[in-house]
Amino acid sequence: MRLIVAEKASAARRIAAILGDHRLETSGKTTVCIASDYVVVPLRGHIEDLSFPEEYSSWQRTDLKKLIDAPINYVITERTIKSMLTKYGKKASELVIATDFDVEGESIGREAIKIVKEANPAIKIKRAKFSALTDKEVKDAFANLQEFNYNMADAADARREIDLMWGAVLTRYVSLTSQRMGNSYLSVGRVQTPTLSLITSREREIKAFKPEPYWAIRLLCEKGGKAFDASYCEEKLFDKAKAGRIASLKGDRALVEGVTIKTVKQSPPTPFSTNDFLRAASNLGYSPSRALSIAESLYISGFISYPRTDNTHYPESLNIREIVERLAKSPEYAPYAKKVLSMKKITPTEGKKKTTDHPPIHPVALPANIDAQSRKIYSLIARRFLATLYGPALAETIRADLLFGGEKFVANGNRYLDKSWKEVYIYSSDKENLLPALEKGEYVKANGIVSDAKETKPKPRYSPAALLKAMEDLGLGTKSTRAEIIQKLLSRGYISGRQSFVPSNIAEAVIGMLEKYDRTITEPEMTAQLDQEMEEIGAGEKKKPHVVGHSGEVLHKVIDVLEDNKMQVAGELQDALKEDNTLAKCPKCGGDLKIINTNRGTRFVGCSGYSNGCQNSFPLPAKGRITNLHKPCPQCGTPLIRVQYFKRRPFDMCLDPKCPSKADWGKKKPAEKPAAKKPANKKAKIQKK
Repeated sequence: MRLIVAEKASAARRIAAILGDHRLETSGKTTVCIASDYVVVPLRGHIEDLSFPEEYSSWQRTDLKKLIDAPINYVITERTIKSMLTKYGKKASELVIATDFDVEGESIGREAIKIVKEANPAIKIKRAKFSALTDKEVKDAFANLQEFNYNMADAADARREIDLMWGAVLTRYVSLTSQRMGNSYLSVGRVQTPTLSLITSREREIKAFKPEPYWAIRLLCEKGGKAFDASYCEEKLFDKAKAGRIASLKGDRALVEGVTIKTVKQSPPTPFSTNDFLRAASNLGYSPSRALSIAESLYISGFISYPRTDNTHYPESLNIREIVERLAKSPEYAPYAKKVLSMKKITPTEGKKKTTDHPPIHPVALPANIDAQSRKIYSLIARRFLATLYGPALAETIRADLLFGGEKFVANGNRYLDKSWKEVYIYSSDKENLLPALEKGEYVKANGIVSDAKETKPKPRYSPAALLKAMEDLGLGTKSTRAEIIQKLLSRGYISGRQSFVPSNIAEAVIGMLEKYDRTITEPEMTAQLDQEMEEIGAGEKKKPHVVGHSGEVLHKVIDVLEDNKMQVAGELQDALKEDNTLAKCPKCGGDLKIINTNRGTRFVGCSGYSNGCQNSFPLPAKGRITNLHKPCPQCGTPLIRVQYFKRRPFDMCLDPKCPSKADWGKKKPAEKPAAKKPANKKAKIQKK
């Protein structure tokens, strides 16, 4: 008998359905798929958790330097799954690991191997490698089983151990020195902290930025009834006197001194890597974690390929034409798919990264019975795939140089000669700016000058797409972890915002303190170097103990510096916490409205002027992390806060329980009236009889 291990229940059911007839057996929360010659046991991701021995559990009494060198235990967290693996492992002659094929999937697979090997030391270990849960891929994978890659499992486990070590030691240090304990502890992580540093550094740049006034001047032109603008040759005029002189020019016509026309090729987009996909999805309004979750669901259902990949090259083994033919059966994609099929040769674009683990994200089957959000994500992936198979778009750019009042102005226009891939990939910018036909030496009508007073602007805050790109460029995180890191920063109250990220006061204080005393933690070089060493473990070039040991040496140096400056660090962090807990000025007495935690474990917002008789206060939710949004309620002017519960989407609320915004809270929505039944069709009744 063959024992097959899948990463989760949905994948197990999908694999079993492809392999053939089977029955289900449930024990507790685990359902096993059983056939005559195989059993599929689902895991729940990792079934082992990492922890330090019990003697290191006390934050106050544990020496952080000893914690760095403490042994790390792997503890089984899923007893029912262990029982299932043991039960069927004893009977099996072969164990096939069919988890996701990446370092994390290999680590998860090895956890199952250890359990099965204890029950059946002689069992053979094999690996099923597939990139899509389709009939063909899964059957081919089981017909061509490979050897299990222990180096990849070591790489993932090294990352888990290093992240536990850094996270535990630095989080305890910062939380203890700031006296922020319990559910309000301050987390610090090997990857999340340099990522947070990017956001806080950008915020400091924005706050320090001093806008400079300038003027943008446009000449309003017309030819043959077609109006168009020509901009002054200097895009930004910082000289106010010169701007005033140009704006006062008079005249009723402008001379066309020259016209330059060029044809420009716009290459199709590259195939979707995970990071490129998440950036594109974020531009559609999806958070990285939500987009990846939807993509994983589509993968498990067999509609798209594996969504965690760095690859931007379609492998030669991928039957591109077959996928396009499948898309041609959908009314949404048929016009574009048929264009691709009509090409003599399909030549996809290629990105910079070429790996061998998984192909770029692409559709593999047409979806059925999926919700609107999943359909939107599938459409993004399908349209990107088709766009990569098109030729370049052709655009014509036109530059007309005009002379008016002795000064030069420029009119720019563009139009598409062939939209090509832009027809299918509707998410790219393809605006046209049409100019009338202009010829050198002719005059056009001038209808006056417009001078727009403007100010220079700082760089924008990081959007999800921009942050993902910066993380990839700097080597922060991996394709599998970047979305999770951003979500952690949001859920822990370090940053807020959906379209752009704003750091909290405490985030700026933590990063500022770490930058002041040891920039090793906040800058990406150390993290990127360790990530590179972990990749070398996966490639068999380095051993896990060496890399984990090197990480510990670096952390020892960091904690030495921080311990030497503990008093200063404590003062800075505690001052920042006091500031972060201040929500606004009290409208009754002018004191500070602060978050106050009581000895009974409750909390509320109270006024600092309480000792002077001000009793202004507001209740707070008993649980959840509170983030100061630093803005008033648009309906009543009371401060707004964000509440984040564990594993739930955050929500914003006004502090005032009597605010009109809470008028409908807790009220049941009126039940919809059932639609009136249509009278039965007499003919249908007769047929039913």
